[in-house]
Amino acid sequence: MNLETLKAALPDYAKDLKLNLGSLSNETSLSDQQKWGTFLACAFAIGEPKTIHAMVGESEARLTPEAVKAAKAAASIMGMNNVYYRFTHLVHNEVYRTTPAKLRMQVIGAPGIAKGDFELFCMAVSAVNGCGACMGSHEEELRKAGFTTEQIQASVRIAAVVHAVARTLAAEAAVS
Repeated sequence: MNLETLKAALPDYAKDLKLNLGSLSNETSLSDQQKWGTFLACAFAIGEPKTIHAMVGESEARLTPEAVKAAKAAASIMGMNNVYYRFTHLVHNEVYRTTPAKLRMQVIGAPGIAKGDFELFCMAVSAVNGCGACMGSHEEELRKAGFTTEQIQASVRIAAVVHAVARTLAAEAAVS
């Protein structure tokens, strides 16, 4: 499966999503690794099968095995961190924010690809998962690494569209 197959699987009412997938696949502010790693990380974070298969198909020729592993690792680790840190951010007891998490997160320190690229994947997945604390932290790290507002926004636009595509396909599957 590839991007064209994925777009064809979307219903007519999701024409904007088809167009956005096309324009984001041609995004020029991100390198291929940054762009397709973000697509892949978001697809894995959401977990809808057609979306995952399409993004695997599109990214396999564009990403190194290390970048594929890092994208999957970003989806995995943020699946945990986004829940934990969203909790610490939303609960009004300051103790949770100052107590060590005691969760293993070694992949963040050694992702196997450029740290900034991994942070970009984590930013996009955190946007999908709705963790403001993590988005703030990753945005700060991306700025330190020299990423522009345009690049960060592009990663979140990818996250938004991949999320909408996956949710649309899941909803259509539920009623068919």
